[in-house]
Amino acid sequence: MHNVRADAALITGCSSGIGHASALRLHTAGFRVYATARGAESLADLAAAGITTARLDVTDEASMTDVISRITADHGAVGVLVNNAGFELAGPVEEIPLAEARRQFDTNFFGLARLTQLVIPGMRTHGGRIINLSSVFGRFAVPGGAYYAASKHAVAGFSDALRLELAGFGIRVVLIEPTAARTSLNANTAFAANEEGGPYARFRQDMADWHARAYSVPPRNITGRFAVSADDVAAVITRAATSRRPRARYPVGTLAHGLFALRRWLPAPAFDAFVRTQFPVPRAPAGGPS
Repeated sequence: MHNVRADAALITGCSSGIGHASALRLHTAGFRVYATARGAESLADLAAAGITTARLDVTDEASMTDVISRITADHGAVGVLVNNAGFELAGPVEEIPLAEARRQFDTNFFGLARLTQLVIPGMRTHGGRIINLSSVFGRFAVPGGAYYAASKHAVAGFSDALRLELAGFGIRVVLIEPTAARTSLNANTAFAANEEGGPYARFRQDMADWHARAYSVPPRNITGRFAVSADDVAAVITRAATSRRPRARYPVGTLAHGLFALRRWLPAPAFDAFVRTQFPVPRAPAGGPS
């Protein structure tokens, strides 16, 4: 890249959490930051800090093209794209309407993919860096998180192919893989609507309890005890944006490194057994199928 710290950095999902922290860190690092969110009014404190803010909804083509056109007019191209916007859909596969699953993918994957398409032409001329937010669940999945994990697996596969496609144009592609982070992602988890009772009634309650234990103060399970802060993730994003030779993947947090090591070395049945000890799983009622 020609002068990475003078580049325009576009960040999605900046109303809180990782996106908000990343906007502040990249601004401090010398980038011309464009912090975006679906509701521009949620970005007032970033604007007060001297950061340019704009409305951008990754499921709305017009809002994406408007922001890209604005940055292109101001700076020639987007220099760094941080694809952070996303949400978590939770619930058993059997009960989640496919319309909700499509909404998950529209935000977490297709919005990211479309915004990436929009910045590539400028980056091919000027150089650039694309930083995609995945998760530990981009490498494995747990009960109740099938569609969220599937969307993050999609981001990971997309990023691997994109990294190879764009390397010859001087564009670097980086994947960030945090463990659980203490952000509003948890508070905004979309639990699938369902009828009372049914075969997953106990499982739904167990999931709610697990989330409560993970994000209580102090946390009461391993996920919560090893959770990272939004600023921890933002620091890694900034490192990926400024490093001369960024790595392809950046796991964030001690638990992320540990989980990936277990996933790599344990046979599948042993890893499944580990998951069952750490996450809620559906169980048939007494006297039902084993």
